[in-house]
Amino acid sequence: MKLLLLEDDDATRTQAARQLAAAGHVVEECSNGPDAIFLATQGDYGVLILDRMVPGIDGLSVLKALRAAGVRTPALLLTAMDGIDDRVEGLEAGADDYLVKPFASAELLARVTALSRRPPIAQELVVSTIGDLTLDRVKRTVTRAGKRIDLQAQEFKLLDYLMRHEGKVVTRAMLLENVWSFHFDPRTNVIESHMSRLRAKVDRGFGQELIQTVRGAGYRIDDLAR
Repeated sequence: MKLLLLEDDDATRTQAARQLAAAGHVVEECSNGPDAIFLATQGDYGVLILDRMVPGIDGLSVLKALRAAGVRTPALLLTAMDGIDDRVEGLEAGADDYLVKPFASAELLARVTALSRRPPIAQELVVSTIGDLTLDRVKRTVTRAGKRIDLQAQEFKLLDYLMRHEGKVVTRAMLLENVWSFHFDPRTNVIESHMSRLRAKVDRGFGQELIQTVRGAGYRIDDLAR
């Protein structure tokens, strides 16, 4: 698999690239944000590995720029910032996984392999429609009743997950694992705050509420007027 590795520390980049290459991957290396953006938009990569704290245009800004440009390649952020808020910020920017430095080469390989196994979006799931709400995963746009709705990266990911499970209850645990990639409960209101903002954008002013709270269970999106 072809990988893009952004890392400004020469020793770390060389070691990671060597380990990834030994596992059979083709690794293209860069040490600054502009080069990473150029390569990621031109090349066909299986996974992007981005160091968050590089000089100039940092890895987080690179990721935001790529997602805004429609690049949907799975991305793994490398960082020494291990706080919950830091992880949430990275995931909201469009990261698919997060690895804290220092890390073991075996864990880096395992996470890259896991990201590469994620199935591509099926053709029939490029566009989802529920009532007058439409989400386009290629254009990364959301409209309701013909009106464009601007969502942050994590809000888009949350709505995407809800719409893929139309009519079904999704639990807090399901959202933490599949939207935030948390395999534990951080004991924060991250879900509630994002859901509140999402509902304000998607439902407020449109009459019918599509997103419902299922008391004691979770959330569901459905066109109950059908």
